[in-house]
Amino acid sequence: MQMKKMLIASALTALLASGCATAPTPVTISETVAATPQLSTLTKLINDAGLTETLKGPGPYTVFAPTDDAFKAVSAKTLDALAKDKALLTSVLTYHVLPGKVVSADVKNGPTPTLQGTPISLYKSGTFVTVEEAVITTPDIEASNGVVHIVDRVLIPPVKK
Repeated sequence: MQMKKMLIASALTALLASGCATAPTPVTISETVAATPQLSTLTKLINDAGLTETLKGPGPYTVFAPTDDAFKAVSAKTLDALAKDKALLTSVLTYHVLPGKVVSADVKNGPTPTLQGTPISLYKSGTFVTVEEAVITTPDIEASNGVVHIVDRVLIPPVKK
């Protein structure tokens, strides 16, 4: 009887270890951001701007995703302006997105075009990467249509005169 229990336990362990569960479905950038608790403000703003479907699209995209703490550092006046002006909000959010997939190991120093149209400056030294004045705190979160890098600041595009 004891031998039978050991055989059953061994069989169950082997079954679990063999990966009988289905492979996870690849998730898009939009879904990746929404599933990351520290990016809840960004998720709300992406929805408000109507960019959810874009970031579920084929891409590939590279997104520099500001944390909730990064948004808390933005002035109330600026946040109020973003809430009242969907075009301005879209401009700010697309300034955080590069067309194409750029993992941290592939960052080239210098200006890089954004979906918004204004280039941003990338800088890499070893594994340390910055985007404008923001630091990438969590790099290379893979998504089915690109990559997400979590940053510690909100990037505001320069005002065109």
